[in-house]
This record gives sequence, C-alpha cells and structure tokens, in this order.
Amino acid sequence: MKAIRFTQSGSPLEEQEISVPSIGARDVLIRVKAAGICHSDAHYRAGVSPVEPMPLTLGHEVAGVVEAAGAEVRKFGPGDRVCVHYLVTCGQCDFCQAGTEQFCVSAQMIGKHRDGGYAEFIAVPERSVFHLPDEIPFEQGAILMCSSATSLHALRKARLSPGETVAVFGAGGLGISALQLAKHLGAAEVFAVDLNPRKLALAERFGAIPINASAGNPVEQIREVTGGRGVDVALELIGLPLTMRQTVQSLAVLGRAALVGLTQETFEVAPYAELLNKEAEIIGVSDHLASELPVLLDLVRTGQLDLSHGVIRTVPLEAGAVNAALDNLEKFGDDVRVVITPSLS
Repeated sequence: MKAIRFTQSGSPLEEQEISVPSIGARDVLIRVKAAGICHSDAHYRAGVSPVEPMPLTLGHEVAGVVEAAGAEVRKFGPGDRVCVHYLVTCGQCDFCQAGTEQFCVSAQMIGKHRDGGYAEFIAVPERSVFHLPDEIPFEQGAILMCSSATSLHALRKARLSPGETVAVFGAGGLGISALQLAKHLGAAEVFAVDLNPRKLALAERFGAIPINASAGNPVEQIREVTGGRGVDVALELIGLPLTMRQTVQSLAVLGRAALVGLTQETFEVAPYAELLNKEAEIIGVSDHLASELPVLLDLVRTGQLDLSHGVIRTVPLEAGAVNAALDNLEKFGDDVRVVITPSLS
C-alpha cells in the first residue's frame, strides 16, 4: 500500500510502498478515507517533538471504513464507517481506570509511536475505534479526532462556566472548533486572536469578536473591549512563547489560561501581577479523552458544531501535497484544516 512516511528529522516526508498492516484478534483494519494534517505533524517533521521509531507513517486524525476485523472484535464489521481515537492504551493501569488515559503507562499515539493514517490502511485495537454517524463526512470525522476533541478538553480543563468570557489565541483548526464549543458551553463573549485576516473573518462568521494582533497588542485590545477587566478563560493554541505570555496577561481576576500549543521554548510570567494578585491559573492541556469523542460526534451530527463552511481543504495522498500543507502550517498560512483523502490519489 502507499504511505507517506517520516524518515528523518527536519526532512520532507517520503512516499513509500509498504505492506498492508496485519491485525490481531482484537484489532480492526481500516481503509483510510480521510486523514487530517495537524500542526503537531509539522512539529514532528521539524523535530520539535520526538517521533520514534523511524521510519513511521504520520497522521493521528483518521476516519474510514472497516476493511476487516479480528476474531474477537464484537462492535465493528466490514463496511462500518468509523473514526479513530489516536491513543492506543492498555485499559488496565490506574490512569486508564481513572479515565485519564492520555497518561497510560504504555500509551502509543498513532502517527507518532506507531504507524498512523497517512496511508491507504491503518490497523488499531477495537477499543480505539468509534462509529462515525452517516450524517458526518469522513473529512469532518477525521479532524474531530484531534482539533475539536482537544479544544473541548481544553475548555473543560479551564472549567468554563456559562456567562464567562473567552479569548482564543489562534483561529486555525483548533480555534474554529474552540470558539464554537465555547459558545455551546454558554460563553457570553468569545474573542478570536490571530494575525491572519482570512482566519479572523471566518472566526467572526462563527460568532467570535475578532482581535487582529497585527494591529496592536492583543492584550491591550482585549482589555479595551472588556472595560479593562480581561477574560475569564484564555486558550493558547499556537505554541509560541509570545502568545503564551499574552494568554496569561489577558486574564481577569480568577481567570484561567489553558495552554495547548506545543513548544520547546520557555516564556516569562510576572508572578505577583499576573497570577498571585488575581489568583489566576495556568493549566496544561494534554491531548483529550476517549469519553469526550461521543459528545463531539453528537454535536456535529446534530449541527451544533459546524465544520463544513470554509474550514477544510483536501489534498491527495501524495508526498508533495502533504509536505506543502505542512510547510503552510509552519508559516501559519491561510489554511484552517487540510485533510488527506486517499481516494483522490
């Protein structure tokens, strides 16, 4: 089968012919219909976050059709439409039992620790597979598995309550989901912070108040439109020290900053002025939970989360197209979400 693989840190992904993966008794073989290209994949390619072993097929946002199921699989059969939770976990350790499986002692992330969805087929355990409702296109099912799920998890970690205000730093794939989910959870106002006019316009279409960071300090802009108060919840979805600092600085008294973006760099905090004197909080956000996926699937199925309008661009399963999409992500370009659809190849 064809696969787009990561072979060397800092180098373009390569197209290779590899064997269709074999499956065990509790595994499901899926014919990939859509695989999202996430900003994390750009970080992996650049060496910001280690990938092993190599070579490895990237891609952790996957939706498709069951091709075959192992002898002990009971919930899925050939032809079923499915999407994939990107963490393969043991289900037995204390973290898994507590519903915090992102910290499973033996967890493997598809597309980072085991072969992912930039391929024609992927094999995963049954416990990582979810039925994809007929109402949801494969492209949307794929990106739900990361950007939307992580956005929901971040808002939950930040303990967003109805009537509170939210600032979303980064109006890309995660941001467009985050602002819609914040509205769904009862946010009174949502501010979308970005440099890109196209992304800000899209965010405004989804009900956010645009904050153009290229027009001036976004913290000052947020404070101006909130009467000097700041926001109750701020999400950092970019992974830059500057925006992480701005996320913290934008908080109101008792505010919570949830950091999602990946970076190896540090950022400065003024403890008294920015945290202690406001009893503000900085919260780390790691992945999401399998238990959150059915909630998202139902929100999209019922039209309460809209991923259809100007959010997704598709590319074929070709190394050149995939690398170009990753290049664009590194430059924070116009694309909100790009999804590989192997049937175009």
